[in-house]
Amino acid sequence: MRAYGKPTVVSGGVSELVLLWAGIPLVGGLLGGLLVAGAGWVAGLPWAPAQGLFRAVDGLPDRYALPGGVGVGILAGLVIAAIGTSERVIVTVSDAEALVRRGDSEQVVSRRDTRVAFQDGKDLVLLDADDAELVRQPHDLPAERLAEAFRQHGWPWAEADPHREAYRLWVPDLPGLPDGANALLRARREAREHDRQDEARELRAELARYGVVVRDDGKRQHVRLTRRAVLPD
Repeated sequence: MRAYGKPTVVSGGVSELVLLWAGIPLVGGLLGGLLVAGAGWVAGLPWAPAQGLFRAVDGLPDRYALPGGVGVGILAGLVIAAIGTSERVIVTVSDAEALVRRGDSEQVVSRRDTRVAFQDGKDLVLLDADDAELVRQPHDLPAERLAEAFRQHGWPWAEADPHREAYRLWVPDLPGLPDGANALLRARREAREHDRQDEARELRAELARYGVVVRDDGKRQHVRLTRRAVLPD
């Protein structure tokens, strides 16, 4: 059924926020208390790391150590909750456009510019008429709810990547790529190996300018070319 007019919002909802801001700090507090309670036992293990720290904690009076451990655990949980909230993905779909929000960043894509949308593993992907990626957004949203939101508003939705068979495993100096693409792919591999995610995203965007689409499979990069790719003579 088409959802005319009213946009459809797909997010983790209130339950996700409750889990982040109540569940995670609660678990953090429990773990902090358990670590303090078991500090003496851990300090006696010859293979345990940071034995000096655990011995110091075990030597503190219980009236200070246990509340302190619980408090530190709760604080760590709140930090994790703040990070998780900043990384939340919310997708709003209307008949005319899709808004993909991740934390403070937003991408707005017009339906008329989108040839197809689909779910690729944990990523939402939208392609344009040249088969280049308009959006590739990792998320933890319910995949069926997301697909239904696009279908309800008349977007072209595919059950799988229509170009899946076009990808090749990238190896250094892979032939058939635009000039400069292999250097960017080497730099991106290094950025991912050192967990420099922002740099890896920037290099993905730069590769898109060359007409190269990158699909990650674990540590490996798979590539395909779009219609706008300029190949060497």
